[in-house]
Amino acid sequence: MKRHSFSAYRLVLTLALVVVGVFTCVFSLSLAQAQIVRSAPKPIPPDAVYLQPIAGLTHAQLQKFKAGEKQFRAPWVVFPLLGGEWGLGPTFLASSCVACHVQAGRGNTFDQPNVALFQQLLRVSIPGDGPHGSPNPHPNYGDQIQVFGVNVGLKENLKPGEANLFVDWIPEIVSLADGEKIELRRPKIRLENPNFGPIDNTVMTSLRNTQVVFGMGYLEAVSEADILALAKLQKTQGLNGRPNYVWDDINQREALGRFGWKANQPSVRQQIAAAFHGDMGVTSSLYKQENCPPVQVACRNMPPGNSPELLDYAWDDLNFWSVALDAPPPRQQDAALAERGEKLFNKARCAECHVAELRTGAYPLLPAIANRSFRAYTDMLVHDMGADLADGRPDFKAGPRDWRTAPLWGLGVSSQVNGSVSLLHDGRARNVMEAILWHGGEAKPSRDLFAGFTKEERELLIAFVNTL
Repeated sequence: MKRHSFSAYRLVLTLALVVVGVFTCVFSLSLAQAQIVRSAPKPIPPDAVYLQPIAGLTHAQLQKFKAGEKQFRAPWVVFPLLGGEWGLGPTFLASSCVACHVQAGRGNTFDQPNVALFQQLLRVSIPGDGPHGSPNPHPNYGDQIQVFGVNVGLKENLKPGEANLFVDWIPEIVSLADGEKIELRRPKIRLENPNFGPIDNTVMTSLRNTQVVFGMGYLEAVSEADILALAKLQKTQGLNGRPNYVWDDINQREALGRFGWKANQPSVRQQIAAAFHGDMGVTSSLYKQENCPPVQVACRNMPPGNSPELLDYAWDDLNFWSVALDAPPPRQQDAALAERGEKLFNKARCAECHVAELRTGAYPLLPAIANRSFRAYTDMLVHDMGADLADGRPDFKAGPRDWRTAPLWGLGVSSQVNGSVSLLHDGRARNVMEAILWHGGEAKPSRDLFAGFTKEERELLIAFVNTL
């Protein structure tokens, strides 16, 4: 009887161990499956494709990247109000970076009349050279019109903006070789209620649309020698792409211009500080004085939010975020159609300026993108784009008809990012077709070749551009 009890006990124990083992196995398998599910990458929302970091960032770099994006989204307010960083104004265009660069994308223009411009700005200058060959700022308005003034609580504390800015779109019809008619539109600037003196026809103006901000690290990392080699090559192709040499305020020397519609900024870091100062009225350790011309007394009497208002650590974070933003990958399309579209892109000689592939050099700020090829479709040079696109306003060594070759990467997903398909420097083109048909000057032969294609060929070329 005792032996029987012992055997029964051993049988029960064995069954218990089997059950535990099976449970443990099942639990382990479920845990592993759960870990696999948790580790799967989340799909990127359609409107966030311009906001992704480049691959290969360290944990510390990712933390800095996140801090930079937080700064990009941070609202600015006037001292001593709550709800944001102190330092907005006294005059300004936007109260945050993301207000104009929505989801890191380009600005959106509107067809409706009498709608105040929001994501565009108006550059102004007077004849002659400013410091170091820059545009000569207007004595009462500086180098751009600030449409807003700050308000501190009471109505009587409202500080006026500099003027009200509108654009009227004038339609133009062009006919292509096969008889298709395309409506283009030309901007006519309307300035109303200038608060600090007249703005007459002697003042040079230039409407500028907000640009995308991704991929800037790659463009900054291309060596100057490579860009100059492209200019030399283009001379043999009958083109005249030229570098714009500008003033580097950080290093106090002349430098190659890389950013901005006329390549008038030498670095991402300076571009950020200039935008904070010009667009939001926020000072930095680079631009320490408030953006207040002498005639704007109320502006000059406003207390600052800090000294400087954009602190160096925040500037560093935002600079890192900007250079570490990756370009969206090319979109997939039928391989045969893409090949035909690319051949037509080359046949129209688009690729001679919109150079498909560039290569980075050494880049200590972000070694992960050093010595890598990338496909931005730009030469980073300025070209004469003809009378129709001319703004009549020189900018350092870029002339009144000169514009930097705009990178084409990511263009096809612009509308899903923030609804914008506003192309060219002033946003006049509402799609790729219109942008090409505005090309003049050095680009007129390409424009005419495109206009002479069949409708199917034009659509294939445009479809190719929209996959980049």
